Amino acid sequence: MRTRREFLKVASLALAGALPGTGSIARAEATTEVSGARSLRAHAEARGLPVGCAVVPGRLANEPDYAGTVAAQSSILVAENVMKWKALRPAPDKFDFRGADAILAFASAHEQKVRGHNLCWHEALPDWFEGTVTKENARQILTDHIRTVAGHYAGKLHSWDVVNEAIDTKSGLPDGMRKSPWLALVGPDYIEVAFRTARETDPKALLTYNDYGIESDTHDQIEKRGQVLALVRRMKASGVPIDAVGVQSHLTAGDPAPGAGLREFVRELRQMNLQVFVTEMDVNERKLQGSMAERDAAVAAVYKNYVAMMAAEPNVRAVLTWGITDRYTWLDGAKYARPDGYPQRCLPFDADYQPTPAFFALRDAIG
Repeated sequence: MRTRREFLKVASLALAGALPGTGSIARAEATTEVSGARSLRAHAEARGLPVGCAVVPGRLANEPDYAGTVAAQSSILVAENVMKWKALRPAPDKFDFRGADAILAFASAHEQKVRGHNLCWHEALPDWFEGTVTKENARQILTDHIRTVAGHYAGKLHSWDVVNEAIDTKSGLPDGMRKSPWLALVGPDYIEVAFRTARETDPKALLTYNDYGIESDTHDQIEKRGQVLALVRRMKASGVPIDAVGVQSHLTAGDPAPGAGLREFVRELRQMNLQVFVTEMDVNERKLQGSMAERDAAVAAVYKNYVAMMAAEPNVRAVLTWGITDRYTWLDGAKYARPDGYPQRCLPFDADYQPTPAFFALRDAIG
């Protein structure tokens, strides 16, 4: 009987082509290692922690390997793009819910929860936005959008990312607010407007503020984390309905590891009776060199250390990765790609839907 360490070594080497003739053996063992009670979903559910990933409805409908992996390994889903304004609003007076509805139908069929992402963001706005939305109508358009979209899914979602990425400490604005269309057109109370409208429309969904670049103890991330905490404190002091903070967790192997600062942040949120969700985790390995097995081990270590730290906090109530397979990771795009051109290995399953060492590290880190 191989130990897990031996199995991972053989699987990584076989997938890299280093052990001729062992590929089929490693793949068969990998399938056994992650199915049934050994699946990430079953392991996490036994510990009361929803674990899942971002998904694309067309792949759920048309790619059996993708759909099967998502169904077997995830207890909570979030849409990559189809709940954003650009996807939902083909015209000012039209909504297209087909993609988002497909995710809800898939989740219902597989007894999965769904997070909504997102109701208010400075990106992914429709082409008509700039010529249509003005200071005179922006507040009404924002509230109408939230009432229509959150109303369409009222009572069906685990949570909503109500406002996404409102802090930018490089903006030079008071309180580190991001220079966004919503700030310019509605004013600094746009966040309060969005959260109050969401609560009125769907009292059951957990309302979440979601942001990135707040995980590590570098100067910039400490500053941003402080501004996010200050924003949440202002919201709580004003009676704005907020239930959770999403920590996106786009990490990079080789960067300073998240630690005491993030842990204290999570605990500060707990003192305010707020939950924390790991909402978009992946591990960029563009800085890593060496063999695939060595890179995989480094990525797995980031998963293990980070998720173990977060899952140990009682108010961390969900962990999601941004995608489930390396086949479709956004990290292979030009901005984040490896300089040597090799595809990123940043998620729990590789491009052939075989479990990576990150899968086992994530599963073990949950407890």
